[in-house]
Amino acid sequence: MTSFDVALLVLRLSIGITMAVHGYAKLFLGGRISGTSKWFTSLGMRPAAFHAWLAAGTEIAAGLALAAGLLTSLASAAFVALMLVAAWTVHRKKGFLITSGGWEYTFVLAVAAISVAITGPGHLSLDWLIFGSPLLEGLPGLFVSVGVGGVAGVGLLAACYRPPKNMPA
Repeated sequence: MTSFDVALLVLRLSIGITMAVHGYAKLFLGGRISGTSKWFTSLGMRPAAFHAWLAAGTEIAAGLALAAGLLTSLASAAFVALMLVAAWTVHRKKGFLITSGGWEYTFVLAVAAISVAITGPGHLSLDWLIFGSPLLEGLPGLFVSVGVGGVAGVGLLAACYRPPKNMPA
């Protein structure tokens, strides 16, 4: 175990738990899943209830998997897909900075997840415990996280995003 392994653990835990909490909030806080579904309707995600459950479940599963360092490149791909959809549907018309509701936050989470996919999860991970090494790292980790995540996010938007004509910027 090195300081690099500890740093990766800290990064994985911070972004993974953050993502899982976002999924938990969609299910159990505020308007719960029905409120999330209504919000998704207002954004133009069709069918909204399906996407509310899909987003919440994926955020929890990907967040916990990345935090644990389990199937790291696939968890990172899920982060990329989630953040791509969130950036496009919610944040893109508001500029970059999060202070104006922009896509800065989604960008940072996606890039952090991609970075973990490239480096691998480190020795303090379930990938190392179960498989004896990361399943994918380096360029394969980059290609899986960006490629699979990008295709999933763009595909979901192309198939299911129908923004209302009067959607505010």
